[in-house]
Amino acid sequence: MSSYDDRLKALRGELARRRLDGFVIPLTDEYMSEYVGAYAQRLAWLTGFGGSAGSAVVLPAEAAIFVDGRYTLQVREQVSAEQWSYQSVPETSIAEWLREHAVQGARIGYDPWLHTKAWVRAARDALASRGAELVAVEANPIDAVWTDRPAPSAARLVVHPDTVAGRGSGDKRAAIAEELRRKGADAAILSALDSIAWTLNIRGVDIDHTPVALAYAVINADATAELFVAPEKLGEDVVSHLGDAVRIHPRDGFAAWLAAQGKRSFLVDPDRSVAAIFEALEKGGARPIEARDPAVLPKALKNAVEIAGHKAAQLRDGAALTRFLHWLSIEAPKGGLDEMSAAERLHQFRRETGALRDLSFDTISGAGPNGAVVHYRVSEETNRPLEQGTLYLVDSGGQYADGTTDVTRTVAIGTPTHEMRARFTQVLKGHVAIARAVFPKGTRGSQIDALARQYLWASGVDYAHGTGHGVGAYLAVHEGPQRIATAAGDEAFQPGMIVSNEPGYYKAGEFGIRIENLVLVEKREIPGAEREMMGFETLTLAPLDRNLIDVNLLDEAELQWVNGYHATVLGQICPQLDAKQRAWLELACWPIERE
Repeated sequence: MSSYDDRLKALRGELARRRLDGFVIPLTDEYMSEYVGAYAQRLAWLTGFGGSAGSAVVLPAEAAIFVDGRYTLQVREQVSAEQWSYQSVPETSIAEWLREHAVQGARIGYDPWLHTKAWVRAARDALASRGAELVAVEANPIDAVWTDRPAPSAARLVVHPDTVAGRGSGDKRAAIAEELRRKGADAAILSALDSIAWTLNIRGVDIDHTPVALAYAVINADATAELFVAPEKLGEDVVSHLGDAVRIHPRDGFAAWLAAQGKRSFLVDPDRSVAAIFEALEKGGARPIEARDPAVLPKALKNAVEIAGHKAAQLRDGAALTRFLHWLSIEAPKGGLDEMSAAERLHQFRRETGALRDLSFDTISGAGPNGAVVHYRVSEETNRPLEQGTLYLVDSGGQYADGTTDVTRTVAIGTPTHEMRARFTQVLKGHVAIARAVFPKGTRGSQIDALARQYLWASGVDYAHGTGHGVGAYLAVHEGPQRIATAAGDEAFQPGMIVSNEPGYYKAGEFGIRIENLVLVEKREIPGAEREMMGFETLTLAPLDRNLIDVNLLDEAELQWVNGYHATVLGQICPQLDAKQRAWLELACWPIERE
């Protein structure tokens, strides 16, 4: 269809044919993935919104799109204000909006394979208060009008060797089976794609930038498993790797299998499994037990092999990023660079390592005011040149067989203003505060998040995103359950967890700043300590822009950290560079002294 207006009209026509007075469109797939395949990009197809989180509601005479603070600017640039009203999450929710906007007796449709059980309950209760009804659809109405919708990926699964995983699938399944027996459950349903990949030591290419395969899995209390996957996606190597303990079923038979399980009991994660899974189990008389996916926490606790692999990936990736920063220092002053050409050159440096499997997400390449769009994604329409007197924010990462990387650097193009340097240094101080933090066992990210924000808060400013997220081992670049954010409900830190450290500052219409390294949670031995203590080891290796650091705003401990970090970068990265690159890095990492 030629325009987003036409698509919206077509959807409304389809809803009318089905006697529906509205429909809810989340940005997710049937696996509750953060990043979804092209076949599931229904929100983007309908609205033009290109962010990685959001949802929408379409009613006969109005429509609304819901995004959080990361996408406040982006949604206004990509989605028509004439057709859509912008709603901010968590200030409002779809359920609350429907309570106010659905008419009496309305029938609001939803796809039960795209929503959680809790969402269905909240939306149903909100609509009931209006005398309206939430209606499950058997087939998604958007699919009926999206005539050129891509097919799901048919790519084959690949084996993730134990030599890289550090732990065999049989051992992982046995640990999950032991947990099932403790909880009195017969089996656990794994619907999160990264949990399936981790548990069975398999990977895929079905989702851009996340090496997973479209499948469902069930782990039984005897440590056997059921894998539901399209048959054409399996090669002999994967079948041999899975062995006799993993039974293969067609992917499209999953719902029917669930409905035929009789009186068995299943652990089902209410946050990671769609409502349709609960409904299918209950339809057949099985008993769902709501509990967290048993792979989530052990997946987050990286073993020694995974940690070593991650460090190797960081060393390789850091050298590629450093080569890019050196190249940028030469080319940017000449003019002619733009966001797209810079992002492509960085991708090329990563490809030249010979080990890159994919990017870990679409590179955020933001020049000037585009850097203030937190999850900006460059396009032909938004592409800006890297101009003198501006800041360039580049947030990027790579997927390697031994690790997943995610790093952000902010670079001054030409001479930065006093405000740019002051804000950058405030962000740097927050970054260093997290990097240097020492905390007792049991500490959660929500308890240390304020360390990163305190210097910005002192000036009456803040940033509208979390300070850190977990990262997988050649898996999802965003991984739970650990995080660093203001909201509670996160997991206590444990040794082996990897999390990002990425405070920022964004001045709408002018510039954005973010400094991001990945850190590893480790035990800390402190003489005389009365509690078990932990801290962070910084893993990312790439120089910070000295031109943006106001040394007079750093205290002695912060200055020592910056100089120590740069000394480590120099020692680790220099051997991988050519003579000109080494000379540049030596200057970039030269100890900073007070003026």
